[in-house]
Amino acid sequence: MSSEVLVPVLGESVTEASIGQWLKQPGERVAADEPIVSLETDKVAVEVPSPIAGVMGRQLVKEGDTVAVGAVIAVIDDDGAVVAPPATVAASATPASSVMADASALSPAVRRAVLEHGIDPAKITGTGKDGRLTKEDVVEAAKRAGDAPAATVVVAEASVPAVPVTGVRGEERIKMTRLRQTVAKRLKEAQNTAALLTTFNDVDMSAVIAARAKYKDLFEKKHGVRLGFMGFFTRAVALAARDVPAVNARIDGDEIVYHKHLDVSVAVSAPNGLVVPVIRNADTMSFAEIEKAIGDFGARAKAGTLTMADMAGGTFTISNGGVFGSLMSTPIINPPQAAVLGLHRIEDRPVVRDGAVVVRPMMYLALSYDHRLIDGREAVTFLVRVKEAIEDPTRLLIDL
Repeated sequence: MSSEVLVPVLGESVTEASIGQWLKQPGERVAADEPIVSLETDKVAVEVPSPIAGVMGRQLVKEGDTVAVGAVIAVIDDDGAVVAPPATVAASATPASSVMADASALSPAVRRAVLEHGIDPAKITGTGKDGRLTKEDVVEAAKRAGDAPAATVVVAEASVPAVPVTGVRGEERIKMTRLRQTVAKRLKEAQNTAALLTTFNDVDMSAVIAARAKYKDLFEKKHGVRLGFMGFFTRAVALAARDVPAVNARIDGDEIVYHKHLDVSVAVSAPNGLVVPVIRNADTMSFAEIEKAIGDFGARAKAGTLTMADMAGGTFTISNGGVFGSLMSTPIINPPQAAVLGLHRIEDRPVVRDGAVVVRPMMYLALSYDHRLIDGREAVTFLVRVKEAIEDPTRLLIDL
């Protein structure tokens, strides 16, 4: 007997998804509730578990196909019969490299990283869910190996014809994921609709760094979470938004909607790219509650267990490009939000204090905003309020 695998209900108003990656191949044994396929919606990846224990049978759709909610996408055989797996996808290599392991089960992002760095995926230990490789695993392996030239390896896929390689030339064509298509569409819509403008400032991080150094051990011992920078900036944003409520508002037709709460979208890294889960009522949360929420989002993003409900809403966004080494950027707002605060890397720079040149740990701040709703004076005032609160964290405690 067999059991059908159906596309589950994915959330309110979501009627379809794309097949992101088959996690099990025909002929492989699966346990009940073990993930067998990853679906990609407009906002999040969802893993579909096997309804029974048995053997993976036919896959009725291919990776990249669009499927409707309730559609049958695979069959699980529960009689123990072993289904012959599909032919192994061969991996070709130049004479300077060895034959690589089968790469057909790798996600598009991981395959691209393998091509770019010339790394044999069979020699890398995966840190993703169920030991699967992530893009970060490949990048780290490339660093350890001295980052071999990308043209030493060409991986052939069943769905992409092999392209002859001449010298150091080569390319790979991969269909955009549904998540990436949605991100591209929304960002372009933001540029086409909003009157985007960015204002900059810099902030001396000395006081926050000193506070973290003094209290980090006690904070972690009491709350079970590290004291990070995001708690300070979230509280600073909440304080500044009280003085400049337009940054926490949105345009609805010919009306301006001012939110009485602050739901902060925070950009966190996931295997398929950046996602923006929402910290609800961030203006009423403590430092510990904020840091715990962000830590939970980060762990769930890496495991691929964030839900669409985690992403829904948000009245303001904080994006920290500094964790990737960014010095300065002009972030794009996430509609219908009116503003986004961009954080960047901290670096020692010479500044003038009391007439003397001193070295301080400085960070550039960038506030991108919708000029239809927020005036330049309001944007600058908001950013100055954030700067003042970070440079003198006591303000966060006494609401100044």
